[in-house]
Amino acid sequence: MRKLYDAADRFCARHPRFGVPDLMRYIVIGNVVVFFLIMLTRGTNANALNFLYFDPQMVLRGEVWRIVTYIFVPSTTSVFWLVVELYFYYWIGSTLEREWGTARFNLYYWSGVLLTVIGALLASAITGGNFAVAGTSYVNLSMFLAFALLFPNTQVLLMFIIPVKMKWLAYIDVGLFAAGIIRAILVRNWGGVILPVMALLNFLIFAWPTLQGWAQRQQYQHSRQAVNFKKAVHQQQKQQGYHHKCAVCGRTDTDYPDLQFRYCSKCVGYHCFCQDHIFSHVHFTE
Repeated sequence: MRKLYDAADRFCARHPRFGVPDLMRYIVIGNVVVFFLIMLTRGTNANALNFLYFDPQMVLRGEVWRIVTYIFVPSTTSVFWLVVELYFYYWIGSTLEREWGTARFNLYYWSGVLLTVIGALLASAITGGNFAVAGTSYVNLSMFLAFALLFPNTQVLLMFIIPVKMKWLAYIDVGLFAAGIIRAILVRNWGGVILPVMALLNFLIFAWPTLQGWAQRQQYQHSRQAVNFKKAVHQQQKQQGYHHKCAVCGRTDTDYPDLQFRYCSKCVGYHCFCQDHIFSHVHFTE
């Protein structure tokens, strides 16, 4: 993953003008135009806009525009939810572009689009069928993961009422990925397995250093906690008359030399408990 990230980083450094500035604006406009075309053709020919879908068989026959045009197919036929979805992803995409720069954001988005195409081709090859794709649901979800990783404490109004931090919505996002993959495995829908995995792969490539930094911080906090426990033990040993005393029953290792004592890592502060209370005590919170 690190090598792929470094390759992407070098590409962006060498080609700072790569990509389309304000890309999400054009993605949103394209979705709106196709939505109105769907509404106009709904009563006459329901399949009139199928030429926009990514269809492996038709691409092999020369209709190469499908590799790109499928991203303009909206994921809903409801005007309300279309407005909400497009506004949400325009906000996320434009924020990522300001944070990363145009080149990196474009590379992230288009690599997600390309990996979706590759995933559909793999699914078609594995199943022997023709796995068509319309819309960029998985690309959008991976884009949301990137936003939540960079801005975990940003709040949004869930259902326009409840304020929720992006990191909690990200957990739901990951749950949706996992549930979709498990459900697809159970019904042997290999396209439903490959496409979300491709989207997660795209996210992991670009988020690898940030994820590594988070893992190192967690490891540091854990080691720091262990060091503090050693200090607490040392302080307890300085107390006159005993080394360990249970915070619940008050028994000490001097009075009960055969009794075992442990320190609880879930309590606030450093509290010792005997073997009878280490698992049954109420945790200290202050």
